Order: sequence, then structure tokens, then C-alpha cells
Amino acid sequence: MTIPLRVAVPLVTLATLAACGTSSSPTVDPPAAPSSATPSAAVGSPAAYDKALHDELVAMLERDQADRGGTPQTESDQARTVRLKDIIRTHGWPTIALVGEDGADAAWAIAQHSDLDPAFQQEALGLLRAAVAIGQASPGNLAYLEDRVAVGKGEPQLYGTQVRCGPDGPSPTTPITDEPGVERRRAEAGLPTLAGYLAEMTTICAQDG
Repeated sequence: MTIPLRVAVPLVTLATLAACGTSSSPTVDPPAAPSSATPSAAVGSPAAYDKALHDELVAMLERDQADRGGTPQTESDQARTVRLKDIIRTHGWPTIALVGEDGADAAWAIAQHSDLDPAFQQEALGLLRAAVAIGQASPGNLAYLEDRVAVGKGEPQLYGTQVRCGPDGPSPTTPITDEPGVERRRAEAGLPTLAGYLAEMTTICAQDG
């Protein structure tokens, strides 16, 4: 079984919920080729904090999480993907400066759950990379989306963030590239150790089992 995605506001919890894919879609993918766009072009021009956009993104994430927590919403993942595309066309990638950390986390989580539009997920990955490069997005979020896109292609993942629940507990959905180096990569992204992460996921698997 694949664990349904659930998210709470803190990044660590957001990351946990985003780690598991839906039963109808894959969970992760190895890092895509670096985006050809420059960081400034990818994230758009510097902009002042936009509270209305922040509030919209946070509310979208709340509906996303309610859906995954068993409370059906009238808005689908696809609808949230379409709206995030519109936001990006208007504002560029939703950066921390534009929508705050929780708004930026919400944008990432919506992209993370856009499994039915892999082309957009790949585009979002390039934009998120560019935002991280200028300190305007979370490296941990980037690690999860790197893996998500990779797993969606059936390729190895870099960080081991995408897992499935099996009879013996959680295990990576696809193999981990250069597994001896995974702890270094996770530390660089600000993620906990793989062993600690799998222990947390073991609890979640037991709850969902």
C-alpha cells in the first residue's frame, strides 16, 4: 500500500505527508536536469509580501490535507494544480518573500501532489530549484520534489523520501542512488537521518494499516 499524503503546517510534518504518494500515482523521481532558466527568471521579479496570495495558498493546502485526511473536498488535486499554474504565470514561483514560509510550503505541497500532470511537476521542480538557489525556498522541500519527480518516472531517488508501506513496514518506492551518500545529502537538505525518517513512517504505516 502507498500511504496517503497528509500535511501539517510545520515543514517536517509537511515533508512527511508529501513523502507518500497516492495509490493511483507514483511517489518520487531522481533529480531532473538543472533548469536552464536563471534563478531570477525562474522565480520572477522581487515582489512585496502578498497577504491575499499567502492566504489563498494556505487555504488550498488546508483543503488538500482535509481531502487526504478523509474529508472529501469539492476542489480536486487537478483544480489546485491549475490554480497554482495560474499563480506562477502571474507571480513566478511563490517565494518566501512573496508569500511567507508557510505560503511557500503550501505551493510546494500542491506541486508535490500534482502527480496527474508530470510535465507541470517537472516545471515546478526547475522553478523550486531556482528559488532555493537564491534562498527563497526550502532545500528540504526541493529534496522531496526531486524524489517525487524521479519516482514518477520510475527512476532512483536521491534522498529516500518517497516510501511505500509494506508487510514489513515502510521501504523506498524506488532504489536510492548512491545509498552510502544518502545521509550526507539529507543533512545538506536539512532532513533528518533516513533511519529516523523510516522510524517515523513506520508509525504512520501502522496507523494507516
